[in-house]
Amino acid sequence: MSDSDRLSRFLKTKVRGAGRQFEEAKQAFSAARREAASGGSGSPVKLVCRRYAEKRAVRLDAEGRPVCYAAGHADCEGCVEDIKAGCIETWE
Repeated sequence: MSDSDRLSRFLKTKVRGAGRQFEEAKQAFSAARREAASGGSGSPVKLVCRRYAEKRAVRLDAEGRPVCYAAGHADCEGCVEDIKAGCIETWE
């Protein structure tokens, strides 16, 4: 097997893994948003906080924002935009 074949296989594997992780995160945030909108307590959503660069498990409020959200803070605003788009970094 040539080096280019190995590289191609490696990249395909990594892209598939990233795609799966993206879909899992998207589904988790959609479920959490529905829970928050219905007033349910819901499970905490696992995200990587941009503001403090740490892993967090947080609940979303009725507007789909993490309870740690700080209005006007650039990192928090970006996090909320990503949550709404369904593409925020999560952790297991």
